[in-house]
Amino acid sequence: MDRTFDEFLKEQLQDPKFREEYEALAPDYSIIQAIFDAQDKFNLSIKDVADRTGISKADISKIINGNANPSLRTLKKLAKGLNMKIKLDFEFA
Repeated sequence: MDRTFDEFLKEQLQDPKFREEYEALAPDYSIIQAIFDAQDKFNLSIKDVADRTGISKADISKIINGNANPSLRTLKKLAKGLNMKIKLDFEFA
């Protein structure tokens, strides 16, 4: 029987170590997904994203590939250029 990705993920999240790592990466994936969503919605290339945000193509690529740790200033530029807003939550663990 073939499993879907969601089924596989649900199974893997039962492991506390896996869940901890997965949750630690959630903010990174959220940023990447926001860029992909904007690219899809507005039919944008990476160059278009760079032009709209004032962030270099190289830096956009680093963010998408998970090789950057963007500052809040960079995230604000990204959100503004992509007609998005930042929602930041702090919660007790």
